Amino acid sequence: MKIVTLSAEEFDHFADNHKYRNYYQTSAYGNLMRKHGFEVNYLGFKSSDGNLIGASLLLSKNLFGKYRYAYAPHGFLIDYNDPDLINELADKLQKLLLKQQYIFLKIDPLIHCSERNKKGVALNYNPKVNLTLEILKKAGFEHHGFNKYFETLKPRWNAVLRLDRPADMLFLSFDKQIRNKLRKAKRCGVEVYQGTANDIPLFYDFIKKKHNRNLKYYQDFNEAFQKNQNFEIYLAKINPQTLILTTKTDYERELRLNDEYNFAIQDYNSKRKNVKRAINKKMTSDRLLASYKERLIHATNLLKEHPDGIVIAACAIVKYDKGINLLIEGCNSKYSSFNPNYLLKWALIQKFSKLGYHYFNLNAITGEFNVHNKYSGLNEAKLGFNATAIEFIGEFDFIINPTMYQLSQTNFIRRKIAKKAS
Repeated sequence: MKIVTLSAEEFDHFADNHKYRNYYQTSAYGNLMRKHGFEVNYLGFKSSDGNLIGASLLLSKNLFGKYRYAYAPHGFLIDYNDPDLINELADKLQKLLLKQQYIFLKIDPLIHCSERNKKGVALNYNPKVNLTLEILKKAGFEHHGFNKYFETLKPRWNAVLRLDRPADMLFLSFDKQIRNKLRKAKRCGVEVYQGTANDIPLFYDFIKKKHNRNLKYYQDFNEAFQKNQNFEIYLAKINPQTLILTTKTDYERELRLNDEYNFAIQDYNSKRKNVKRAINKKMTSDRLLASYKERLIHATNLLKEHPDGIVIAACAIVKYDKGINLLIEGCNSKYSSFNPNYLLKWALIQKFSKLGYHYFNLNAITGEFNVHNKYSGLNEAKLGFNATAIEFIGEFDFIINPTMYQLSQTNFIRRKIAKKAS
């Protein structure tokens, strides 16, 4: 085997046709990370007869002093089940990177371990995953374990919805709780629209506390993926006029019911149990009427202050290989009860299922499916769309300089790596 440098065009041509292709292994992503302090190399792995049998985008950065680390985001594009190939690659990388003062190389391949339903029950299991794990370990790749939370640079668990049916049929497959949240969002006047590059600062206001990236990162992301318009932002806003109309309708309907309950309570001919039932219903109705009044006052004030509506949530997606990937999302916590993030996802599902896209990766979840998991709300908000939990093999470090690697594993240095490369 020979390791060679590829041009961006050569790399993309190979990567776009590989089994493990993903948008992190593209020259577009390389261009983005170059603007944010990384050295970018496109490596090709050639067999003895000159055929290109693997490749990888490699990001690298100084860690301390002259010492560096490298990261192949979502791993090499190579056959991980060929032990001879992996061993030879490891040997070549060890010799090449040691000369250049690298401490270690990190990979996190998109190799499936399992697919699970929302309760964590296995639907499919990769029978070769243990073999792959053993091959990598024998070649010197240290596995970080089968973590369930967010201990690695990129999440080991993702929620993925297959867009294999019309949107109306997909809607019926959602959990009842999700369907109700979507209906409520619509009744609250929430509307979704696609933003432009000019809206990126507004989008950033909703997500800036969720990640260590600055505004320029997302502006550069848009520019790097601009060729095929593969980076898109979507925003959710409240239409105050719609909110006023629906709230008035809800209030008037509830007022009629409230009168009926009141009549039933005062009906001397009613049985005792019926009166008790009517009292309970009226108490619930009274609370609803109070909430509708409060919402109507709020909607009226919104109309005065924001006659064109107010944006309350936003998200960014990356389109790649007939799939859409949720990059990040955020909302104004003041309006979280309006469920704008749910409606954003539903709008994307409707749009891209109609356009023939195959899947929607809703991004990170945890591998803990217990209701007592502190992130259970995150799992429910994504798996409730009838998405499948995809478990990947996880993160590996290929140790090049063992002594310096031990020094690099202090908490301070590990946080520094996570901040730079995630």
